[in-house]
Amino acid sequence: MDLSIIIVNWKSVAYCADCIHSIHASPFQGSYEIIVIDNASYDGCDKMLESLYPNVKFIQGKTNAGFARANNLAFQYSTGEKVCFLNPDTKILGSALQTLYDSIDGNPKGGAAGAILRNGDGSLQTSCVLPFPTLLNQALDMEWLRKRFPSAKLFGAQALYSNSISPQSVEAISGACIMTRRQTFIDVGMFGPEYFMYAEDVDLCRKIRMSGKKIYLIKEAQIIHYGGGSSQDRKSSLVGAVLMRESNYKMLRKFRGTGYALLYRTSMAVMGMARIAGLLLFLAPAAAVGNGRIMLQIMRRWWHLLTWAIGINRLPISMNPITADL
Repeated sequence: MDLSIIIVNWKSVAYCADCIHSIHASPFQGSYEIIVIDNASYDGCDKMLESLYPNVKFIQGKTNAGFARANNLAFQYSTGEKVCFLNPDTKILGSALQTLYDSIDGNPKGGAAGAILRNGDGSLQTSCVLPFPTLLNQALDMEWLRKRFPSAKLFGAQALYSNSISPQSVEAISGACIMTRRQTFIDVGMFGPEYFMYAEDVDLCRKIRMSGKKIYLIKEAQIIHYGGGSSQDRKSSLVGAVLMRESNYKMLRKFRGTGYALLYRTSMAVMGMARIAGLLLFLAPAAAVGNGRIMLQIMRRWWHLLTWAIGINRLPISMNPITADL
């Protein structure tokens, strides 16, 4: 088998059906298989596949094990020489699969490749490429700065704004679409099972780069990622905001040591206190013009980040990360 395409489904049955349709419509010269694993959402994905795509392998997860563990489990059922980890809320455009496959197949230095991701309206998703977190880029991770300085090295997105159409070497690519060699994935230890949500894609890319191979953004490969439009909302939610920092903390501790990771938590605590103090100053004026509720929501988010950073609350609500509705 030339290629295995692995999709983790969680309450995305309609998206998943469209994604598989786009895969079949995409020209690919080799043999491929599609494996769908449902992360205990029980949304009827099995019945949809049985009815529309009976040749797709289906795995029913008993618990919501998270993105990394579900992909690792599905990988055990795959046979392809190359593997593409694909989100269910994606749509392959044109020959993107073939382009990604060729970029890995013909390049011995290629460890993994990702496509340009676009929103449903065709606009660019800057999350196509991701930087490895540092104290500085996490402290300055603000939407205003990203929009004002989109190609700044700090945010690791220079490749998106390069005029070259050749493969661009980047630090990391989005987990919405990652193409890699089977042996490379095995050699680096697969996805890190310590992450439930967020950071597993950057962790994988980091390990591949440490093995001496490169991560490429392939601009000629284009994919629509519908969920990308709501990714900022998830990151801004109470659960998502804390889980993202928790995952970053685990990754920094893994690759840069406990000391650096603790500095990261400390910086998040300082930022939390500064943000809350600033919000308090503007709460009354905001309430006077009808924006008080929004300010309180933002303040609540930063309060939960602060309490996470100082170790009072690990997560913003009482939840088991293996069974949470994320």
